[in-house]
Amino acid sequence: MPGGYGLSLSLHRAITEIPAHDWDLCAGNDNPFLSHGFLSAIEDSGSTGRAAGWIPWHVALRDRAGTIQAVVPLYEKTHSYGEYVFDHAWAQAFARVGGHYYPKLQVAVPFTPVPGPRLLRRPGVPLGPLAAGLIEVCQQFQHSSLHITFCTAAEAEELTRAGFLPRLGVQFHWHNQGWRNFDEFLAALNSRKRKAIRHERAAAHASGLRFVTLRGDDIKPAHWDAFYRFYLSTIDRKWGAPYLTHEFFPLISKYLGDRVVLMMASDGETPVAGALNLMGSDALYGRNWGALGEYPFLHFELCYYQAIDFALEHGLSRIEAGAQGEHKIQRGYLPVETHSTHWFAHAGLSSAVADYLAHERPAIRAEIAELSRLSPFRAA
Repeated sequence: MPGGYGLSLSLHRAITEIPAHDWDLCAGNDNPFLSHGFLSAIEDSGSTGRAAGWIPWHVALRDRAGTIQAVVPLYEKTHSYGEYVFDHAWAQAFARVGGHYYPKLQVAVPFTPVPGPRLLRRPGVPLGPLAAGLIEVCQQFQHSSLHITFCTAAEAEELTRAGFLPRLGVQFHWHNQGWRNFDEFLAALNSRKRKAIRHERAAAHASGLRFVTLRGDDIKPAHWDAFYRFYLSTIDRKWGAPYLTHEFFPLISKYLGDRVVLMMASDGETPVAGALNLMGSDALYGRNWGALGEYPFLHFELCYYQAIDFALEHGLSRIEAGAQGEHKIQRGYLPVETHSTHWFAHAGLSSAVADYLAHERPAIRAEIAELSRLSPFRAA
């Protein structure tokens, strides 16, 4: 399939069809979720596939010599679950006028609301032909739409010029402002928030739990068995269905090594809770957590405070703690914009969504401004 500019675009039904070396040259080393290893773990574990409704259609863009210049994690979707950028209302509206919203195409890291580049290119490769090639794929195979979720602000700007509709979202990230340890971080907070965090940490540790942080080869199969029980317990409480299979978790250890950071809490010798993180070049990314019992402030300790301790110890500049959660603000995680872009084959649907997003964007920016006023940090 032509991509223009002397480039050709090909589709691949498994990420193993694209050499890991070539993929990672395009993806870079900053964000572990974009690595060949992480995406392979999702596929090899059976977490994606036709039964899951996430069918790989990965893209490779090659030059005339056959060298891969860009790659894209692309999936055909038969539903809108596991995306964290919600378009169910668009699907329902299109169905009411006789349209078929599914299947659609999704450029994303499955089940992972972590921002980062989505059109993964070697330096100097233009975005234009890749965006045009993706639209051509959508049209040729008669999909209703093409969605690029949690892309960078720069990508969203370029894709908007290429005919995509931009959408904003909100997440809460922690940024190191030059602190060397947790006490220095606390000193930057107002008195009330500082006392609250000290109280929460003291209460979590007063439960008598033992906390440990594991990486790489230190994470054994028994740890993953326990963590999968924690993961399922969280899913059960939220009345959801597990996206990730048991096999996924040991595979990320195998494929990503020390980039996997597992924080565990044990009651004696019995693990009772855990938080899974991945480490990038300059960030720690919180992903999944779960617990088998009720312990005071355990979620905050494992998912937020232990993460801050780890980031400070390892010189990381930020922590991205996943989707949602205004409660994160008082713990030092402040609101930031996230970006996605959307293209629709049906002109009427495109016009309707464009109108909706034109009203949603200023509302999101107003929400971020209002949330920012809740910052726990002392005024300069």
